[in-house]
Amino acid sequence: MHEMGGKHTTKNMVAKKKSKGMKAKQVAKSETVQKEQAFSWSPSKIRTFVKEVKAEFLKIVWPAKKVTAGLTGFVVLLVIIIATYLGTVDLLLGRLVTFILNS
Repeated sequence: MHEMGGKHTTKNMVAKKKSKGMKAKQVAKSETVQKEQAFSWSPSKIRTFVKEVKAEFLKIVWPAKKVTAGLTGFVVLLVIIIATYLGTVDLLLGRLVTFILNS
């Protein structure tokens, strides 16, 4: 009798899982539909969005030209140094492999 109850419980659990999966899909679908309905391309909403973007853009603190130029120079120098290092390592390892294979 215990086995039969266990099987019955397992069937109920599977049915509940399927039911939950279907409910989750329905909820996700209804949320998507609600979002699509809430989103519209009305001119007033577009105007409001552009105004908000401008307001946020004005809050940005831009660095001075001197700072930007200095940091750009640093990045370029660092790229040159790393490229030189990697090129040298590649060249040396290539020669080492060639030497080992030719021996």
